[in-house]
Amino acid sequence: MCKIRHVPIYQESNHRNEKWVGKITNFNCHGTHYEIRIESRSSILVLFGKTKLGAFACMPDFNAGCHLANPKDIFWNTEKLVRVLGKIDGITVACALNALADKIHY
Repeated sequence: MCKIRHVPIYQESNHRNEKWVGKITNFNCHGTHYEIRIESRSSILVLFGKTKLGAFACMPDFNAGCHLANPKDIFWNTEKLVRVLGKIDGITVACALNALADKIHY
């Protein structure tokens, strides 16, 4: 198990910060993509890989997916993931990818 290094923080429009904990409970390399299980407010399965256009993440349980930047680019990835997953889950996945960036080779 791997704890997410960055505790997700979301700031509401009324300037109230919200914090929560997330854990990476499973991380597997399948050669062509990575499988990541995140336990947080939701249980999220993420399939992360690369195409000619860049990185992508698919969250099959949410019927969602999107193009992403390098796993270290938390700001760009958060913006894209929030659009398809909502604020809490999008921020959580972006933080998890950032925490695993040194282990993801593509």
